[in-house]
Amino acid sequence: MHSEADTDAMSLTIAEAAEQTGLTAHTLRYYERDGLMRTPVRRSASGHRAYDEADLSWITLIAKLRATGMPIRVVKQYAALVRTGTGNEAERLDLLRAHREHVLRQLAEMRSHLGAIDHKIDLYEGLTSSALQGVDSSHDDTTATAS
Repeated sequence: MHSEADTDAMSLTIAEAAEQTGLTAHTLRYYERDGLMRTPVRRSASGHRAYDEADLSWITLIAKLRATGMPIRVVKQYAALVRTGTGNEAERLDLLRAHREHVLRQLAEMRSHLGAIDHKIDLYEGLTSSALQGVDSSHDDTTATAS
């Protein structure tokens, strides 16, 4: 499963890295091309990309930031800060804290949506048991949901 690119450390082809991260090879190429990687991806003697553990960890972080709604431009900004090295940790912290607040707002909104779904489930469970008794369920679609 290891490629020819590295003799000592783990080295994965783009297909192997894609499989390990759950992303497509196209996405991995995009991350590299668009400046989202922490460091340039090494190349094998034949010129193929050779991903190591640090690359996979970084890609996993990027994927999590994207999955939680961080815009590409902010991921690029974060990657640029990391590439710059020490001395900008406060900026990185500010960026991540702002994103964390965004994620917390998303979670609160999802909890509210989940509450509405739970309310409907409770309503239908009650109606299902009452259906045998002839209760009219047509009012359900206009019933206000819990927040």
